[in-house]
This record gives sequence, C-alpha cells and structure tokens, in this order.
Amino acid sequence: MLSFLAPLAAVLPRERWPACADFNAAFAARAGVRFVPPPLHGDDGLDYEARVAARGEVATREGSWHDLFNALMWAAFPRAKRALSERHAAGRGHQPVAGTRGAARDAATVLDESGVIVACANPALAALLRGFQWRELFVAQRAAVLRDLRCLMFGHALAEKALTPYVGMTGHAVILAVPESVLAVDGEILANALDEHLAAWLADPATLASPRDLQPLPVLGVPGWWPANEDPAFYDNAEYFRPGRRR
Repeated sequence: MLSFLAPLAAVLPRERWPACADFNAAFAARAGVRFVPPPLHGDDGLDYEARVAARGEVATREGSWHDLFNALMWAAFPRAKRALSERHAAGRGHQPVAGTRGAARDAATVLDESGVIVACANPALAALLRGFQWRELFVAQRAAVLRDLRCLMFGHALAEKALTPYVGMTGHAVILAVPESVLAVDGEILANALDEHLAAWLADPATLASPRDLQPLPVLGVPGWWPANEDPAFYDNAEYFRPGRRR
C-alpha cells in the first residue's frame, strides 16, 4: 500500500532530514506547489488549505513525518491533491455555520489525512467491501482480491501511522471501478493512473458530500500487507472487523 512511494523517497537526502528546499527540488515541478515553512503565528491570516489554494504553498514542518508523507503524497498524486484543494476553496462559501467547515470539507479532510484508494476491477468485491463482509472478502475471496483489487494509501496521516502499525488502524476508502488493464501495472505507474481516476472522481460535485461517503477499511486486513492476516482467525476480531458502521 506504500511501496509506490519508495522511488520518490529515494531522491531525498538520507544523511539528514529533508528541508523544504529538498522537497521543492525533488517534487515542486511535478506537484505544482511549493513547500514552505509554516508562517510564524499565522501571520498571513490564512489556514493550511487557503494557503494551498491561494498561493500554491504547502506549509511543511522540518522533522515531521506527517509533513514528509504529505510532500510524498503531493508528488505521487498531484492531480487528486489539487482537486481536494479546490474542494476546500469551493466549500468556504457554503459553510452552514460561521466557524464550521461543513460536511463536504470535513470529508475532503478525512480523505486527505486517512484516505485509501481502492482500485477494483471486480464489482462483486466492491460490494463485499461496502457491505462490511470482511471474512467473505479477505478469506473466501482472497485470490480474487489479490488479482482484482489494489489498495494504495493516499492519506499522509495514515501513512505516518503505518510506521508503527496496530490492530485498529483504519483508513477511509474511495472505491474506484477500473478496468483490469489498470491493475496490470504497479508502483509509480499505478499511482499515476489512480491519481487521474481519483481526480476525475473528485471533479464530480456529487461525490464526497460527507465523510460517510468514504468506506471504512481495516487496513491490516488487506491481503499481502500484514503477515498476521494469513491466518483466517485474524478476521475474528469483531472490534476491528466490524459488521457495519457505529451510529
């Protein structure tokens, strides 16, 4: 779910923590943004999303895994990240109560922080995922999942959590129907294809109206990612593999 970031991370310095200048040299051209230190005390009067939309500047703290993964995700998914920025900009004029973000902007934030792109070439698997049918999906249909479904982390906060994975770690998935040919590639090529698909999905104003439009995904259950899930008993933990949403 994160191996596609390896070639991007490889161009960053290894002998020290990358600075904004390193991120800009490596990623600014492909990402279409500049990475800058956060302003002191919010002196410019803009929050994070407003600064991206208005100036194309991504506030980036040195020494922060969270912000390092954010820079990597901008490099991997520039079109989708820009589409999320446009969502935030558009949503500012439709906030239901002053000082609140509204459901659509909350959804964009959840996707940006904790999102997973699920590319699926098999509608039956997508239905099982939406229906919280974890054992049927990940045990009974395991071979089909490995063949017809790919999961790539999109959220930089989720990627940071993956440094020390734990049972309970949950992403929020966008399920994209893709042709089998998309799944025939891997790594950066797959990420680039899914960036285009996700950006197109986000361009439709009918999508992502609220966080509930995202599918909870217990990421440690994805086959091939966590060794313990080779044992079918791993999926017996109903607190992690829940049968549905909690109200």
